[in-house]
Amino acid sequence: MFGRIAHEKAVTGLTTSKRGWSSPSGDDLPPELRPLIMSGLALSAAGANVIMQLSRLAVGHGVVESSVDSGSLYRHPVKRTRTTLGYIMIAMLGTQRERDVMRLEVNRQHHYVVSRSDGAVAYNAFDPDLQLWVAACMYRGLEDVVRTFHGSVPSEKLDVLYQRSARLATTLQVPPALWPADRSAFEDYWRASLDLVEIDDVTRDYLLGIASLAFLPSPLRQVLGPVHRFVTSGFLPERFRGELALPWNARRQLVFKVLVTSMAFINRFLPRTVREFPFNVSLYDARRRIRSGRHLV
Repeated sequence: MFGRIAHEKAVTGLTTSKRGWSSPSGDDLPPELRPLIMSGLALSAAGANVIMQLSRLAVGHGVVESSVDSGSLYRHPVKRTRTTLGYIMIAMLGTQRERDVMRLEVNRQHHYVVSRSDGAVAYNAFDPDLQLWVAACMYRGLEDVVRTFHGSVPSEKLDVLYQRSARLATTLQVPPALWPADRSAFEDYWRASLDLVEIDDVTRDYLLGIASLAFLPSPLRQVLGPVHRFVTSGFLPERFRGELALPWNARRQLVFKVLVTSMAFINRFLPRTVREFPFNVSLYDARRRIRSGRHLV
């Protein structure tokens, strides 16, 4: 009840008149960064990124054991994808007020994601350290996609992209001071955090199911699953592949390289609207929901 009232107050502060609404875009976002953030090619690495996020026991158990069925990837894959992309778009491109609404919406769901007192792994979705890890994985995935599909990007541009990516963390409960100060500090944080990566029997099948698209209905999972598992393995750093015992070798790496190079080549000739899909649609949908006072997650 409190979450709904807070949501309505935030929306009221956002729009006093639908007629006067204008869709803001990224406020201080440099235009040249938009293609890096809103690139449909990033979806090819989405499975790997989710696996990375859930490769900390507390995060993995929090998702697998969650009682919030409405947000379950296995029960509602389309909705889960919509809400995840919506969060990323509002965090990266939204105004402060839009991010405030998104925070309230996510908090409403996170309120129920707390481990039982007798649980094997303790977790709380409001833990800023765990939220920082999830946001760090999102940034690492974004950086990998940029390097894979956009080639050499000036360091200055990557620095700006990194600072913007702090919003992936601070849109929730992570204090700005916890986000590593620069990309060098981030690398230090990332290397240290890899020591905390651990996948157990509870999370392993769940994560392998993500790689193989086990949440899709038959026959889609049989047709698309093997390809998605291969691409996901290619985007996963070795530390995570090893935890899941996913096979990889020089030949697979070569095939993966040819595949992503071909995707990047074809992407250059597509219209901008197609190149940005589905992130452009996700941003529009999230803003439409905020305008109308509908739930985002």
